[in-house]
Amino acid sequence: MHLVNKSDWDSWLSHQMNYHILQTSQWGSLKENFGWLSFRIITAEVGAQILFRKLPLGLKIAYIPKGPIGKPSLSFWTQVDELCRTQKAIFLKIEPDLWESEQFNFLEKDPKKFFPSSSIQPRQTIVVNLDINEDVLLNRMKQKTRYNTKLAEKKEVCIKESDDIETFFEIMVSTGNRDNFGIHSKKYYTKVYNQFKASGKVLLLLAFYQDQPLAGLIAFYQGYRAWYFYGASNEIERNRMPTYLLQLHAMRWAVLNGCSEYDLWGIPDENAEILEKDFLKRTDGLWGVYRFKRGFGGEIKRYHTAYDRVYNKAIYKLYQLYSSRRAVL
Repeated sequence: MHLVNKSDWDSWLSHQMNYHILQTSQWGSLKENFGWLSFRIITAEVGAQILFRKLPLGLKIAYIPKGPIGKPSLSFWTQVDELCRTQKAIFLKIEPDLWESEQFNFLEKDPKKFFPSSSIQPRQTIVVNLDINEDVLLNRMKQKTRYNTKLAEKKEVCIKESDDIETFFEIMVSTGNRDNFGIHSKKYYTKVYNQFKASGKVLLLLAFYQDQPLAGLIAFYQGYRAWYFYGASNEIERNRMPTYLLQLHAMRWAVLNGCSEYDLWGIPDENAEILEKDFLKRTDGLWGVYRFKRGFGGEIKRYHTAYDRVYNKAIYKLYQLYSSRRAVL
């Protein structure tokens, strides 16, 4: 079995043209703080970071987030199967780092062992093209979004890069209470920021008015892509529209780091007609953020479906029944 340590994985990744932030060793290390195990396999020109989560009776579930990297062969899947069986995984969930329109070549050698399944990460998103000058970027925004972005500047909102997770978390708690959605622990945000801080691939921005914190976001970049994962705003001075100016500053940061795409990460998984018909009426789930994200002039894109590779069919069926009632992953 071609397992490698984190150092060798990082070395291998440094020679790859394109891979997702969720395939980095930093992401694997982050998840290890919250009940997961991480392993990395490299076979010829193919690699994958695989996460395992413990279940009762010594069983596990396995997960490849936004991978594998490269085009896996039957030999690669044989190595993956060996690791999963050694770890007593009942199944492996694979979320390809592909858009729905792209071909999933990973199945060519062994299509009967992959079952289309539900995704863990948001299936649909909005991607903003950054390969343009800022004037064009602003002109592509919805009129109200462009107005609010400029309004924040006029109303003296100040955007600062920071490492103040404490303040960010306080704002996040305010957002969760207001919009009635779950948030991660302060430990989680601290760990995720610290894991990527040394590489410079994480950004924490805070918005202030006269030294009073109003809003914040955490974004990441890898290669030509940047992702907006976490954002929050409190109830103070909301009329100054700080969240809009935060996004513009995050996009500027992404451009400075060579990115041509900014992924706003997660909108309702509905077709464009339903999204435009219902976004003013609905606030449940990801609908609450869609109205905000749609204004930045990006393209709605849908990720490829996830697949499960099953090792224990009987327990897998029981797991499906259980997870349909409760989100586990």
